[in-house]
Amino acid sequence: MTKDNALRTLAGITTAILVAAALSLAESVLAPIAFALFLIALAWPLQRGLEPVIGGAAAMVVTLLVTLAVVAVMVLLVAWGFGRVGGWVITNAAMLQEMYVRKLDWAAQQGVEIAPILAEHLNARSLVRLAQGMLGQFQGMLTFVAITLVYMILGLLETGGAARRLHAMGGTAGQVLDALCETGSKLRTYMAVRTVMSVLTGIAVGLFAYAMGLELAVEWGVIAFVLNYIPFIGSFLATLFPTVFAILQFGSWQSAITVFACLQIIQFLSGSYIEPRLAGSRLAISAFMVLVAVFVGAFLWGIPGAFIGVPALIAGLTLCERFEGSRWLAALLSGK
Repeated sequence: MTKDNALRTLAGITTAILVAAALSLAESVLAPIAFALFLIALAWPLQRGLEPVIGGAAAMVVTLLVTLAVVAVMVLLVAWGFGRVGGWVITNAAMLQEMYVRKLDWAAQQGVEIAPILAEHLNARSLVRLAQGMLGQFQGMLTFVAITLVYMILGLLETGGAARRLHAMGGTAGQVLDALCETGSKLRTYMAVRTVMSVLTGIAVGLFAYAMGLELAVEWGVIAFVLNYIPFIGSFLATLFPTVFAILQFGSWQSAITVFACLQIIQFLSGSYIEPRLAGSRLAISAFMVLVAVFVGAFLWGIPGAFIGVPALIAGLTLCERFEGSRWLAALLSGK
């Protein structure tokens, strides 16, 4: 019996490793599908509500345009915020150069020669490689968005028919349909709560930056609003960027540490105290599993994986709740 348990455990671990490897290798195919399914779950009620009024084809077009508009607004907000920060850096280049020279002199007095190290790594070749890498990332993002939209269009065309076929089958197919409907409802609730918390976090970050005397307070609030949609990683980046900026603006580690600590308190209160209470028991998930979902998703698919990790976890737990054999797993991993 002990040997059988050990073999089953080993088989389970091996299967998990192989599935993770397959997900990572198939990122270019599976990631757009996952995002398309997520967007369909969010947008389907809009299309279903418009169909009786303007017809199926027009409803799909309007739904797609609304989705594109929301995504475009998010991208433009991030671009505007970081563009303003970049403009501030260029405007204050002389002051930053002076601070840079002072820091080099201080390091030389301590017996640390930083200039040769920087010269070795910050040269024309490394900058060209960096520019090529950024261009490649941008091209990959455009390709990803285009493929996701194609999948979303096809999915919106098929969603109604697939739901009717599953309903007609009954039995297990009916349970799957109920689980999918509940998953869509939970994902919409999740994004609604996430949006409210992102707005509150952005306002809190902007007000704190203004009170602290940190320049570009509105921009930091906007950046925090958008990045807060990515659990943990986005919140950390929304704290890290203003901290680095505080070093550039104030030139002191004390101010930077204050900014970092206060922003971390804001993120902790919003993510660990207020958000669970807004979500309620309907979206109760173990905090440990949320963290695992975010970092496993980031490991497999990068930033897109970090974003989609929690929705995938919600979908998996909802499906487990619908079937007797896996209900124990949903109960174990929930935060109820």
